[in-house]
Amino acid sequence: MISEDARTFTKYSNLLPPSHSTVCLIMPFFKYGYHTSALNQLQAVLTCKIADETTPVYYGLPTCIPMSDTTFSVVTSMFTVGGFFGSLFSNIIMDRYGRKGASRLSAALTAAGAALFGLSASVGPLILGRFLVGLAAGLGICLCPIYLSEIAPARIKGNLGVLTQLAIVIGIMVTQGMGFGLATPRQWRVVLFISSGISILQYFISPFIVESPSYLNRKGLVDQHKSAIHSLWGESDDLSRTDPEEQDSEEPLLSDSDSTPERLLIGRQSAVTIPQLLASPELRRPLLTIVFIMTSQQISGINAVLYYSNDILSKSLPELASYVSLAITIVNFFMTFPPIFLIEASVRVGRRQLIQLSVAGALLSHLAVGYGLNSGFVTLSSIAITTFVMSFAIGLGPIPFVIIPEVAPFHAVSAISSVGLSLNWSVNFFVGLTFLPLRNFLANGDPMKEGRVFYLFAAVLFCSTFCFSRLYRG
Repeated sequence: MISEDARTFTKYSNLLPPSHSTVCLIMPFFKYGYHTSALNQLQAVLTCKIADETTPVYYGLPTCIPMSDTTFSVVTSMFTVGGFFGSLFSNIIMDRYGRKGASRLSAALTAAGAALFGLSASVGPLILGRFLVGLAAGLGICLCPIYLSEIAPARIKGNLGVLTQLAIVIGIMVTQGMGFGLATPRQWRVVLFISSGISILQYFISPFIVESPSYLNRKGLVDQHKSAIHSLWGESDDLSRTDPEEQDSEEPLLSDSDSTPERLLIGRQSAVTIPQLLASPELRRPLLTIVFIMTSQQISGINAVLYYSNDILSKSLPELASYVSLAITIVNFFMTFPPIFLIEASVRVGRRQLIQLSVAGALLSHLAVGYGLNSGFVTLSSIAITTFVMSFAIGLGPIPFVIIPEVAPFHAVSAISSVGLSLNWSVNFFVGLTFLPLRNFLANGDPMKEGRVFYLFAAVLFCSTFCFSRLYRG
């Protein structure tokens, strides 16, 4: 029997044209997941741990680029450096060029960055290419939740927000799967060229996106505003497209009531800049709420697992580590579906409870991973890493993106999103850069103590989510 949420999603899915859902929902988040995990399966061949000595050069390019663990960590983490700056300046780009322009710029940066990485013959171009791809990802993950919140029916905004997490895990799963066939000295560059090709496609599709009516309204572009509403939902005065619950909700869709002077005044209120945001006492609570949840998402260590799961498990499972990594991404994929329905239930029972459930599972998993690695219990470590990913997927993964438009006033959404996601990238960078050196430092050269780093992750995650729960009223 079809659930109420499933019927609701089916009912409203036709309100989002294919170009919108494909370009703005799938592609940017898909590419974010794609490049988050792209180097995990390629690490050994890229860094010359697996080398083709008979063919050191292929089509004029070296078949591998020698790197230490520290250098590889820097290359990997440059994705998050670019993401930081992309998110930091996303509000300026979206306000100046609109949602369409920002989407096209994100596509161009990914195409250029992935192609440069794929054509690199030394570490320098690898770093620059990885930075450009991160810059595009930072812009894209700020753009899409805001755009979706502006065009989606209020009844299914939460569900659509969770679908962005689904796009991420699909991207991760695709690169993990591709690694089995393409992680060879002669073929690893194809993984990057495929991403560049997808981005070129997005670049040429982006002009067909309908601009956000909310953005056009705030800019005072009345005619374009009406045209966008017509393109998205039909006639602007057609109230039949909303059900009674939506008409009475606090966040109604744009309709006749949206054209009143009061609604237009609110819609055209100037967007808050980041300096204004930081100086505003009224916006301090929503800002801190997003800051702590974004910190919690990354300090959980999810990207340490996605970046380095092969390396984490290679000593205990030398022949099976890559298969476990693929299994982790498959589990992550399937565990993204329950939140599509739980997210609407969490409106009634409270998103805080869903986050707490997710964090509790993550904490227990960290403790189990640490104990398993320190005790040589290979099976326990593998299962615990998988349960950690499952726990992350039901709360810490999707909810931080979903609640940004919910806790922030409309005129402050872009600025709060920019600050929160910039911090998200910063913590992501710190975790990606320091995980391997920190693990080695805490282990002090003893392979049976490499699980200690997961105890540290558990402690910091607990503190961060405790602060969030004190601020968030959801």
